[in-house]
Amino acid sequence: MSSSTEIKAFADKYGIKNVNLIRTGALVNGEWVYNTDDVFSVTDPGTGDHLLHVSNTKIEVIEQGIKDAQTAFESYLSKSTGRERGRILRKFYDLMLENFNDLAILCTIENGKSLTDSKGEITYASSFFEWFAEEAPRIYADNIPSAASNKRIITSKQPIGVVGILTPWNFPAAMITRKLGAAFAAGCSTVIKPATETPLSALALGYLAEEAGFPKGMLSMFPVDQKRTIQVGKLFCESPIVKKISFTGSTGVGKLLMQQSSSTLKKLSFELGGNAPFIVFEDADVDAAVQGAIGCKLRQSGQTCICANRLYIHEEVYEEFAAKFVAEVSKTVLGHGLEPDTTHGPLIHERAVAKVQEHIQDAVSKGAKVLYGGNRASHLGENFHELTVLGDVPKSARVNKEETFGPVVPLIRFSSEEEVLQLANDTEYGLAGYFFSRDYARIFRFGEKLQCGMVGANTGALGEAALPFGGIGWSGFGREGSKYGIDDYTVLKSIVIGGI
Repeated sequence: MSSSTEIKAFADKYGIKNVNLIRTGALVNGEWVYNTDDVFSVTDPGTGDHLLHVSNTKIEVIEQGIKDAQTAFESYLSKSTGRERGRILRKFYDLMLENFNDLAILCTIENGKSLTDSKGEITYASSFFEWFAEEAPRIYADNIPSAASNKRIITSKQPIGVVGILTPWNFPAAMITRKLGAAFAAGCSTVIKPATETPLSALALGYLAEEAGFPKGMLSMFPVDQKRTIQVGKLFCESPIVKKISFTGSTGVGKLLMQQSSSTLKKLSFELGGNAPFIVFEDADVDAAVQGAIGCKLRQSGQTCICANRLYIHEEVYEEFAAKFVAEVSKTVLGHGLEPDTTHGPLIHERAVAKVQEHIQDAVSKGAKVLYGGNRASHLGENFHELTVLGDVPKSARVNKEETFGPVVPLIRFSSEEEVLQLANDTEYGLAGYFFSRDYARIFRFGEKLQCGMVGANTGALGEAALPFGGIGWSGFGREGSKYGIDDYTVLKSIVIGGI
């Protein structure tokens, strides 16, 4: 792990005021545990520079942490109320706002996104604690009339128990808070494995949880390297103590976790890959559609799960949309996330850059035209790639079937509503979809026919705590956020009372 001197130097270099946020060990049952014999390096994807060494948590420590989480759950459940948990979550929300700039800086330097994007993430991440602070006291169930006159059926929602949380690198704060807020509001204890690439943001939240008053053992956090990640995922899935897994990541890993969980028949909620269509109809407000597409497709350089992946533009407005979209993209600034003018940062690693190149080359080889960009931006760093707009992309191109997860914008012509509906739904994935139209009959008709869990009609922005976030098909199941978010962390119990 990094020494206190290194941590202080790190804080001074990046202007982080609250040095206590910088943690490099595991949070286990209320204690910070350091594995000095085995560490992994966290790097800045914008420069490739080493940032800090973080402890690679030992498997035996994680196993004990899971047991401690069960003990904490059993102890806390008998004496906690939803109102009390709500106060703790509200304090957590306030602490995130108090440390807003520091948390945003941490996010940018380990993830690469622009500081503006990171500030947006911290706002989004903290909102889940505010939301679930208000939901915690309101976990309602029903009194159901019985068919028998001398019986009553009473239901209650009870916390499921220990929850295993596995999160990705692209939203290192928000993907934790969206799950943790709901789990704790329900009364569950949690064990969390953050992404190897971005543990610093997660561990900062661990520190703030302590400050907010999380009871000992109700939240444990285990940073591990890439190799041990596989072991921890399997451990969470096969542990009889862990009653639920909440995972955000790729569909392939989700399928593996589902198989590994089968022996213990866990409750699961998965938010997996996407292949979101973005459709501009002939009657759309083209300027609004361009702005929606810029944010929806190129936010964080295209590295979000609900990014538009395929842009279908009606032939009547195709040329206008393409020209205006390229003009807007030309205003962007590629660079290191902490530079004040930067709008878009690097990709997370070289593998992501390689996939972007593969998708561009495939589309061009099949007849697509490069309207903007198209090349690596190696002068900025090995993980940088130009924002790229491709025109006249054929329907046979790989970008129609595979999630790029990068700054490639394929423009595809269509001529009718029936045609584009078939194209949009021609995928195993179903996380998000977007379309722009002034026809309100079409908004209802087409929105209901799009096969995905979330639809943006005349908007490219879906993320907020009030939204039931989740997909269908290969994009997973379960919903996070919203009034439904706690349900995935509870079990419904019924008591039938006779002799009345």
